[in-house]
Amino acid sequence: MTKLSVNINKIATLRNSRGGNNPDLVKVALDCERFGAQGITVHPRPDERHIRYQDVFDLKAVIATEFNIEGNCREQKFVDLVLANKPAQVTLVPDAEGQLTSNHGWDTLKHADYLKEMVAVFKNAGIRVSIFVDPVVALVEGALATGTDRIELYTEAYASHFHQNKAQAIAPYVQAALKANELGLGINAGHDLDLHNLKYFAQNIPNLLEVSIGHALISDALYYGLENTVQLYLNQLS
Repeated sequence: MTKLSVNINKIATLRNSRGGNNPDLVKVALDCERFGAQGITVHPRPDERHIRYQDVFDLKAVIATEFNIEGNCREQKFVDLVLANKPAQVTLVPDAEGQLTSNHGWDTLKHADYLKEMVAVFKNAGIRVSIFVDPVVALVEGALATGTDRIELYTEAYASHFHQNKAQAIAPYVQAALKANELGLGINAGHDLDLHNLKYFAQNIPNLLEVSIGHALISDALYYGLENTVQLYLNQLS
């Protein structure tokens, strides 16, 4: 079954809005694990507007499932943070400074040399590496040359067009996944996946290893409760 990694950034956003430690980010992460999630994802940014750097250390000390740290490896502070914590996986995302949310994948051809260098830094530390990419076959081929273990398919375009024509929306993702399978690259996915579009995506992407879901899952939890929501997402992947 495809693994569910819960992105808890929005829990940190809520906590930070009032100061203090309510909700307790670490407790939420542990509860997500207890409710069945197979991983926890965080995406710290330089302004610490949601996940704080200290949160990463606190989470690493207690998480029993896979810990995935996403972020921009152009930021030395991020690189140092990952190397200090040695998560199961680091996901490299080409965010610009001050960017609200991730909105594109790496150009693995244009930035091939740089990505190869950064992938080696993390792999030499024993950390599995995933690179955020758009669903373009040439970019998947480019990812192979970097030495990455996996790619993470950026799924906003799929989610945006799902209700108009789901077969058309998923077509480039299927082609990208087939190429990744052919090349021996693992496949993750994330961004705007939700209870409406997740099942179809998981059923049609061959060998999908992991999805990282935060905003939609946390929003759904306001209505359904966190435990029930995690189960609902797991059911979409079963």
